[in-house]
Amino acid sequence: MRRQFTQPDCKPLHAFCFPYETQLRYQYKFRDLTMEELKNVNMFFPHFRYSMDTYVFKDSSQKNLLNFTGTIPVMYQGNTYNIPIRLWILDSHPFAPPICFLKPTANMGISIGKHVDTQGRIYLPYLQNWSHPKSVIVGLIKEMIAKFQEELPLYSLSSSDEAQQVDLLAYIAKITEGVSDINSKNWANHENKTVNKITVVGSGELGIACTLAISAKGIADRLVLLDLSEGTKGVMMDLDIFNLPNVEISKDLSASAHSKVVIFTVNSLGSSQSYLDVVQSNVDMFRAFVAALGHYSPHGILLVASQPVEIMTYVTWKLSAFPANRVIGIGCNLDSQRLQYIITNVLKAQTSGREVWVIGEQGEDKASSSAILTSILC
Repeated sequence: MRRQFTQPDCKPLHAFCFPYETQLRYQYKFRDLTMEELKNVNMFFPHFRYSMDTYVFKDSSQKNLLNFTGTIPVMYQGNTYNIPIRLWILDSHPFAPPICFLKPTANMGISIGKHVDTQGRIYLPYLQNWSHPKSVIVGLIKEMIAKFQEELPLYSLSSSDEAQQVDLLAYIAKITEGVSDINSKNWANHENKTVNKITVVGSGELGIACTLAISAKGIADRLVLLDLSEGTKGVMMDLDIFNLPNVEISKDLSASAHSKVVIFTVNSLGSSQSYLDVVQSNVDMFRAFVAALGHYSPHGILLVASQPVEIMTYVTWKLSAFPANRVIGIGCNLDSQRLQYIITNVLKAQTSGREVWVIGEQGEDKASSSAILTSILC
């Protein structure tokens, strides 16, 4: 059984004295707004300690960033626990959300869950929906406390695990101050339970087609269809009624956890719009869920079919911070297959065994189908 823990409160500061104001002035784009917010944070949490340290991002780039550490009080099952956290303030603050981590001591282990990953990074709806000026650090911390009251993110290690944790934390400290790499046996066991899991994001025609094709081919032990639309569509209702084996329909992003492949089919494209007309709305939509889906399936492959596919693939790569070889766009593969089908089955034309390809962007400048057909058939 896990032993719960307590940690003594830090000695509170009687006045806000910020020693890094000079660095803030030269490094941060909106230093005055940032300083005002830090003063507000100090009013509610005067025991936080501030410093400037190097943060290492997933792409190995580095920045010297302001960060602060301290504990937040969390009431859980009738007891109060002081949860140690560390928040990194990006140089574009307050227009970008902080990067939040747990900061466990050697005798603490991380409970991997909906809001905390293996590295101790914290994921919250407040972060995903961050928007200045309505979003502030104090509000973020208050939501953090509320979520941790539902699911305590740390537990006390046994004496046998504590020695391993000391070595691990020492190793992490040598690599980076910004990212911890704390393993969890529970997470590893959970991840190994599902061998082949695929998630399809989007319940439009393409999303439904992907779901039916994957189910028919039996290539997934478990298939999740994430329905991000409002209400219930007729097709979605039909899928639910037929109760396809190993297929789960959900609106909860966490249902995608541990997917080997995540397929993005969601689009905001209307009948009177071109692909390029909806770029910004698609980007805004992807901001809401790509990072979270990457968090739930950190070792998966992201396959992008949303249009315009070239742009959305790049957006997905940037938002997820995945390696480039694990973010793949379908390009014109679907159009190529459609064209091949029309030539072979509708026009009954012979292509002499040659593959047919559609190339170019998905937009007004793409080659017309008549021009492609003429060049192939003549």
